[in-house]
Order: sequence, then C-alpha cells, then structure tokens
Amino acid sequence: MIRITDLHKSFGAVAPACGINLTVKRSTTTTVVGRSGTGKSVLLKSIVGLIEPDRGSILVDTIEVVGAKPKVLEEIRKKVGYVFQSGALYDSMTVGENLAFPLQRTKKELSWSEIKDRVAHYLEQVGLPEKLNTMPSELSGGQRKRIGVARTIITEPECLLYDEPTTGLDPQTTREISELILHLRDNLKITGIVVTHDPYCLKIVSDNVAYIEGGVIAFEGALEEAKHSNHEFLQTFFSLD
Repeated sequence: MIRITDLHKSFGAVAPACGINLTVKRSTTTTVVGRSGTGKSVLLKSIVGLIEPDRGSILVDTIEVVGAKPKVLEEIRKKVGYVFQSGALYDSMTVGENLAFPLQRTKKELSWSEIKDRVAHYLEQVGLPEKLNTMPSELSGGQRKRIGVARTIITEPECLLYDEPTTGLDPQTTREISELILHLRDNLKITGIVVTHDPYCLKIVSDNVAYIEGGVIAFEGALEEAKHSNHEFLQTFFSLD
C-alpha cells in the first residue's frame, strides 16, 4: 500500500503540490489525471525519491520515503518500479541485454542461466518473446513501451508507476498497453499508479481515479464515481472518448 499525506512541493513561486493526500491499496490501479503542470509527475517522482518534497509523508508499506537515506531509497526502489514515457532503453544493448542489466545489478545471487530464464519469462509476459535479440532502434513505439515495462517488472517490484504510458501511440497500441497494465494487476498482483491524459487508457486500467487541481486531490473515488462527478474537468475528460 502507498499512503501520501499532506505532500507539499514548490519550485520557486510555482507550487504543484500544496497538500496532496492519496491512498493506493495493494493490487489496485489508481489513475491520476489533471491539467498539465498540476503536479502529477511531481507526485510520481516523489514516491521513488527522485524529488524531495518540502514536507509531508509518503509511506510505501511501512517505509517512509520523505527524508529517507540512500540505502532506504534503494530498498524502496526495489518495491516500486518507474515506467518512463520513452521506455528508457539503452540503445547500444539488445532487448535481452536491456532486461538482464537490472538483474545483474540488483540480483547478484542469480546465475546467468537464471537471468536468461527470467528475461525470457518477462518478455513472454509483455507479449514480445521474439524480440530477445532485437535492438531498440528496430522496435515500434508500442514495442519500446512494452519492453520498458518488462525491464521494470523483471526485478519483481510490488508497485509500478506509469508516467503517461500511452502518449504518442495509435488507438490499437494504446489499447494493447492499457490491457498490459490490466494484465499485470490481475496476474502479478502489481499495484499501479498511472498518470495519463488519455481517457481511453483510464477507462481500461482504473480501479480508482484521483483528480489533481490546485495542488491538491480535488476528487478521489472509484471509476464509476469519477464518470458521474460534477467536476468540470472530469466531465470534459470522460466526454472526449
């Protein structure tokens, strides 16, 4: 479970987080929406310690993120994976090498045979077992995102943070990536937080929806509750699909 309490963060005169409160239950997916610049990415980066909040609390299970020392942050990042928009693959490595790399760094107890088996398993999980020896430059945009997800889940985190996972994708690939997020929740019991501007993705993946406005959570509730919210942004958002 992730529990965020009274989270504040400012950059000079700009304050994207002014007291965010949010709870994400284990094995559920919460989608975070809001206008650009309202603190959605700040929220994700704060959860894994990439940004240090000015004040507040972020608990990952029972571990406090805010003010955590490097060794504690290292443990938190084993529990919480971050899926970047671009997939963040190393262009000089094959797909298989990209997936093996985090295992070689964080799972030193694994033999090379075990690493190869795990790479094959997680390529299967994202539906791309045939791309083992492919270079990132040979992948489509949707394939890069899938491989980026595989590289993040290969260390077996309990939670995944998705930063706009369907940006720039065609409708069919958007559906495939959204269904992959759903698959990871249902089959691997992964807790998810998804930041998106895509109503189609939101409708597929969400158990709950959180709407950020003015640096705070203006709405938090189940997907069906969000569909019938009286917030103008949410009404417009759901009318777009």
